Amino acid sequence: MRLLFILDPLDRLALAGDSSYALMLEAAARGWAIWTCQIEDLGLVGDDAVCDAVPTTVMSAARPSEAFRLGPASPHRLAEFDVVLMRKDPPVDVSYLHATWILDHARGKTLLVNDPRGLRELNEHLAVLQFPQLTPPTIVTRSAARLRAFQAEQGGAIVVKPVDGYGGLGIFVVRDGDPNASSIIETSIGAGSRWTLAQRYLPEAIDGDKRIILADGEPVGAVLRVPAEAEARGNLHVGGRAVKATIDARDREIIATVAPFLREHGQILVGLDVIGGMLTELNITSPTGVRHVSELDGTNVAGQILDCFARLARAR
Repeated sequence: MRLLFILDPLDRLALAGDSSYALMLEAAARGWAIWTCQIEDLGLVGDDAVCDAVPTTVMSAARPSEAFRLGPASPHRLAEFDVVLMRKDPPVDVSYLHATWILDHARGKTLLVNDPRGLRELNEHLAVLQFPQLTPPTIVTRSAARLRAFQAEQGGAIVVKPVDGYGGLGIFVVRDGDPNASSIIETSIGAGSRWTLAQRYLPEAIDGDKRIILADGEPVGAVLRVPAEAEARGNLHVGGRAVKATIDARDREIIATVAPFLREHGQILVGLDVIGGMLTELNITSPTGVRHVSELDGTNVAGQILDCFARLARAR
């Protein structure tokens, strides 16, 4: 198998928790060919998606300088690869959008993980609202007055987050009695210039949010991300602690409900975020958690994911 990873510069990867690195290590162990590039290396020749890619030897190490050995860049058609993984971290900005248009021209010629149409159409925060029976009460607004009214309707505590946010950035818990509440709300909506998503605060968040990793709609593992003391966010890169988690009956209900929707949009590698049995986010751009689940469960999660990719690539 020949894999192309489109991702951020390798020297910026936080290897200890990076899922792209976990997948590359497993591919290397299998003797698969690994190539890497950044989105600026993508292009078109007529109707054919191309890139300048680098053959990449991947080794287990603590630092990127020791983990990767790079060959010379050379031009390639994306169709030359069995699997093309779009693993560029958010934000989903104009450059990212343009990259998905280029990737459209590789559809049907290689396995795209994930399909660029879905990456464009499914906002990671808003897509879950297709399933109101699975999500906490939610609104999206630019109005400070509407946010304050929603806070009152939800018993005095809500979570606000930017519609285009990522990695826990810009997420606040707003509670009655907080002297900063008005300032947080005004900042969140940019004085009415941007949409903000608000959800009922789920008290179970203090115990952590569960990241469930799906490969073609099937769960391959889960990890509970527990917030640090005096922190509302469980994101691991802001100090959250990874704790072993199981996939329970409610999780399976959520998975069974959303899996057909994900397949319809070509989303193969997906992370679901669940708090207190409620679906809060759908992560499709570069979902993480593979290394943490593997370490906590003693399972080869990356291997299960690559098995899925190989099956789908051969079935094309």
